[in-house]
Amino acid sequence: MAVSPTLLWFRQDLRLQDNPALNAAVARGGPVVPVYVLDDAAEGRWAPGGASRWWLHHSLAALDAALREKGSRLLLARGPAAEIIPALQTATGASAVFWNRRYEPAAIARDTALKAALTAAGVETRSWNSALLFEPHEVKNREGGPFKVFTPYWRHCLTLPVTEPGRAPAGSILAPARWPGSLALAELSLLPRIRWDAGIAAAWQPGEAAARERLKRFVAGAMADYADQRDTPATAGTSGLSPALHFGELSPRQIWAAVRAAGKARGVFPPGKGAQVFLAEVGWREFAYHQLFHFPHTPAEPLRAEFARFPWAEDPGGRRLQAWRRGRTGYPIVDAGMRQLWHTGWMHNRVRMIVASFLVKHLRLPWTSGAEWFWDTLVDADLASNTLGWQWTAGCGADAAPYFRVFAPVLQGRKFDPDGTYVRHWVPELAKLPAEFIHAPWEAPASALAEAGLTLGGKYSVPIVDHAEARAAALAAWRSLRTEPAE
Repeated sequence: MAVSPTLLWFRQDLRLQDNPALNAAVARGGPVVPVYVLDDAAEGRWAPGGASRWWLHHSLAALDAALREKGSRLLLARGPAAEIIPALQTATGASAVFWNRRYEPAAIARDTALKAALTAAGVETRSWNSALLFEPHEVKNREGGPFKVFTPYWRHCLTLPVTEPGRAPAGSILAPARWPGSLALAELSLLPRIRWDAGIAAAWQPGEAAARERLKRFVAGAMADYADQRDTPATAGTSGLSPALHFGELSPRQIWAAVRAAGKARGVFPPGKGAQVFLAEVGWREFAYHQLFHFPHTPAEPLRAEFARFPWAEDPGGRRLQAWRRGRTGYPIVDAGMRQLWHTGWMHNRVRMIVASFLVKHLRLPWTSGAEWFWDTLVDADLASNTLGWQWTAGCGADAAPYFRVFAPVLQGRKFDPDGTYVRHWVPELAKLPAEFIHAPWEAPASALAEAGLTLGGKYSVPIVDHAEARAAALAAWRSLRTEPAE
């Protein structure tokens, strides 16, 4: 007896390898109908931003090509998935709908309602974990609740087994006798109308194959020195896998397996300090999802309730926010990071911390303003990681840096970019300044400025705030939280 089709709903799992929903659909035995639905409305305020949409366009193209090599294809639709998925189920005669789970609050609400509706209609509806090493609801502290501090969370996780990644389906994927209608990729309108994406295109290659190759190169090369090189923005010392992880072109199980294989070859796991620190960074991503799942209000509200009354500064006309966005603050390491972000859709993690600290502490502007900008400009914009990172910097989240820890941008620049290589690349107007002045051009004598062809306040901005004054104001604002408001 022929098995009816399975509708396979792709989301943030745009790969063939280690895709449990895909493997289950193939194992079921009938035709498989893969579909991706662009459902911006269901995402609420967190629909993919401009840079993410660029990546998504190319990742969908790569997935469709990979499916076609297996004798299948990717259907595309746009609109409410809660309506489109049931309609496709009916149109294809599918008796099962499979997908891999997401953990964002809006996605959970949508998926829960959809699963209930499909099940009530007699449709087999199943979902799997493909995005995380550990399900957020399964990791609990001694009291049976969620962890709020990373170190005990990760220590506990390291005692748990990690599932081996699954392989891509062998052979072809059985296609339906008749394909339902599909939008063309261009009809999703994911690419910008004004083509600002040249820098992103030059820096990145989306897709599962590129992600696997990047992982292979990193494990064989830069991972060994990751512990020492990951904080140096001028060095290619990080994995660059965050976009692939967000879009599911690669799973954390595949990363774990690759590091474990490297350790097996050397007789130890993890194979060195670099690998241990790298896996801990994967752990921070897990911790971010753990927090988002248990505290779904945090993308817009602080986890620590007292920070809801933090006295943020006024910014008439948004001038300071705009200067920060465009890399025109007058602090070279900050400006370099913001320009790298604008040009490539990515920023080195150390510099992310520096620019975030500058926004919330030097400019005393809300962390949500930074989170929203990152959401629109990062190719790896991920609601869990973005929220955790910004609340960490603002001191208002789980296991956060204390608010009184104010990164001094000049000192940070001199420590992590000592010869100014990173700044010279992204702030070329400072390229001819001697290294001793590259992170504080206002300290350079007139002769050095003239020789570099530089006029402060002209070719390059003067600092929009004084570090010492801004730090004092930030600490005063923080201290005000420690005094209960008057009745």
